[in-house]
Amino acid sequence: MFMMFAMTSDSVGEIIKEVKVAFDVTNAQASLMHSLPMLGIAMSGLLLGFLADKLGRKPTIILGLGLFGVACYSFLIANDFVFIVALMSLSGVAVGIFKTGALALIGDISQSTRQHTSTMNGAEAFFGVGAIIGPLIVAWLIHRGVPWQYLYVIAGGICTLLIIIAGFARYPKYVAAQNNSVDQVSLKKSLKLVKNPYALGFSVGAFLYVAAESAIYVWMPSYLVCDAVSVRDAYACYSEGAARQLAIYSVTAFFILRALGRFVGIWMMSRFNWALVLLLFSGAIVVCFTGGLLGGKQVALYLFPLTGIFMSVIYPTFNSKGISCFQKHQHGSVAGVILFFTAAGAAAGPLIMGLVSDAMGGDAKYGFIVATGFAVLLFIGLLYNYLANPTQKRLTEVELSDYGTQS
Repeated sequence: MFMMFAMTSDSVGEIIKEVKVAFDVTNAQASLMHSLPMLGIAMSGLLLGFLADKLGRKPTIILGLGLFGVACYSFLIANDFVFIVALMSLSGVAVGIFKTGALALIGDISQSTRQHTSTMNGAEAFFGVGAIIGPLIVAWLIHRGVPWQYLYVIAGGICTLLIIIAGFARYPKYVAAQNNSVDQVSLKKSLKLVKNPYALGFSVGAFLYVAAESAIYVWMPSYLVCDAVSVRDAYACYSEGAARQLAIYSVTAFFILRALGRFVGIWMMSRFNWALVLLLFSGAIVVCFTGGLLGGKQVALYLFPLTGIFMSVIYPTFNSKGISCFQKHQHGSVAGVILFFTAAGAAAGPLIMGLVSDAMGGDAKYGFIVATGFAVLLFIGLLYNYLANPTQKRLTEVELSDYGTQS
C-alpha cells in the first residue's frame, strides 16, 4: 500500500510537465495537482482517521483501497484538467483512509513499542521504493508514447490485488472501545487529540520534517540548475562524467538513499536509542543544508542528496512513537492527526519556499534558506526531546498496558 501510494504521489513532478503542455495551464494551476491531493490526505486523516478505531482495521483499509481504485481506473477517461485534479484529490482522500488503517494495524501486530518503530521503518521503506519507481514508470510510458495516465491504471491493478489480499488476510483481533467507555471513538474525540501534548508534539515534528524534506524533491532541481540560457546547457557548469549525471538524477539519488536508510532503520531503531539517533540525524541535515548553501551548487550537488540517509528514519519514528503514546483503540485517530500535519507540511513547505524565492528575485537558494530554518527548528525540538525525554513515562505506561512488557 505504501509503495503504491508513493508511485503516484512522487510522480507528480513528472506528470506536471506533461499536463502543462497538454492543457496549457500556468504553474500556479499545475501546482494544484500537488497541493489538493495533500489537502485531501490532510483533511481525510484528521476527519476520518477515527474510522480505523470505529469500524476496525480491515473494513477501513478495504474502504480506502476501494475508493483509491475507483479514482485510479477513472484516469482512463480523464481528458480534462479539472477532472484530473478532482481525481487526484479523491485519491488523496482515499489515501488518508487506508493509510490511517494501515498505521493502526502496525500497532496491532507489534509486540512492543520498539518493534513498532522498527516495523514502521520497514513500511516507510517501501514508500521509498515507490518514490523511485513511480517517476521511472512515467518516464518510460512517455518515452514509449503511452499516456501518463496509465501509471494510475497500473496503480489501480496493484490496488485491486491489495483489496483481494486484505479481504482474505487474517487480521489480529481488534477490540474497539465500548459504548460506555469514556474513550468511545468519535470524530469529536478524535479532534480533541490535536490538543494532546504527545499528539501535537510529534505532529509538529512531522510538519517540520516534511517541510524540510520537500525542499529536496521540489526545489533541489531548480537550485542545482546552472545559470544557462537553454535546457541543453542546464548542467553545463558541472564537469563531465559522474558530477553531471548526479546533477541530472539528484532527486533519484536522494530517494534511493532514503529508501536504503529506511531498510537499515529496521535494524537500527530496534537496537539504539531512538531519541539520540533522531537528534544526530537532524543535526546532520542542518549541516548538509548549511554546507550546500554556503558552498554553492558544486557542494550542494553532493550534500543535498546525501540528506536522504539522515532523513530516512525520522518520519517513520515520529509516526511510531506518536502513535505508541496512545492505547491501541486510539491508534487510528492519532495516526490521522499526525497524517494531517504531515500533509500540511508537504503542501505548505514548498509553497512558502516558492513565495520567498519569488520575492527575492526567483533564486531557489532563498527557498532553501527557509528549509534550513525548518531543519534548525526540528533539531532544537529533538535536542529538547533527547535531554528532557518527555515521552519516557508515557511510553512505559502504554508498553505495560497494551503489550504487557517493558522495552
